[in-house]
Amino acid sequence: MDAEASPPRSITGHLRGALNAARGVWAHTAWLALDIALPTLCVACREPVDGEGVCAECWAKLSFIAPPFCPRLGIPFVYDPGPELLSMEAIANPPAYARARAAVRYDDVARTLVHALKYQDRTDLAPAMGRWMARAGQELLNQADILVPVPLHWRRGWSRRYNQSGALARIISRQSGVKLASEALRRVRATEQQIGLSRSQRASNVQGAFKVASDRSADIAGRRVILVDDVLTTGATVDACARALLRAKAAAVDVLVFARVVDTHKAPI
Repeated sequence: MDAEASPPRSITGHLRGALNAARGVWAHTAWLALDIALPTLCVACREPVDGEGVCAECWAKLSFIAPPFCPRLGIPFVYDPGPELLSMEAIANPPAYARARAAVRYDDVARTLVHALKYQDRTDLAPAMGRWMARAGQELLNQADILVPVPLHWRRGWSRRYNQSGALARIISRQSGVKLASEALRRVRATEQQIGLSRSQRASNVQGAFKVASDRSADIAGRRVILVDDVLTTGATVDACARALLRAKAAAVDVLVFARVVDTHKAPI
């Protein structure tokens, strides 16, 4: 009797499908209405903006890095010291990676953009940030075989839901045509947040934290790799990543970031 009273499974499936489709249409309509009612605000000044989250006034406040800069670390020079002259930092503490390039200095507007992308789900900022990075790293990209984003530990990735470095790397890959290998490098050990740690503490914190996956070693061996990250501070994280990639027989490792910290209290040369 109960079986006779139940609707056929095919009818139930169709009803569920129709209900899910209706929900999808409703959700899309709701988001569209919300988008119209609440225009995008500039992530820095909170003024309404057309486009990708940064108004023209705040864009003009970004300090883009252009030559002259250290050919090894990408640190901007106050004046042009001549070709191939390295910064004192590159001479005193040479990194494992070959070259680093950044789109902008890590100032107030850049910090707001990075934090919004990283912690506030503002993935709409990634296209503009990635395009600026592709332009800043054109020299590196012209010689690169593969892009590798700095990975998150799986627990942090689970809580954040996405890797901001991976989001930037995807844009750079589309802009440049350089292949993306998102899973080649893994963070095998959870680390503390680097914020607030000294240079030596940062280096100790990430020591041994990265490893090339055994099933992806063929993607790395003999390739010129570009590591992609959002910010370069002391360089401890990308240095640890570069060492892992070089152990996996990468031909060379360069670094491309959105912003880098520039110590204005020290002479750059």
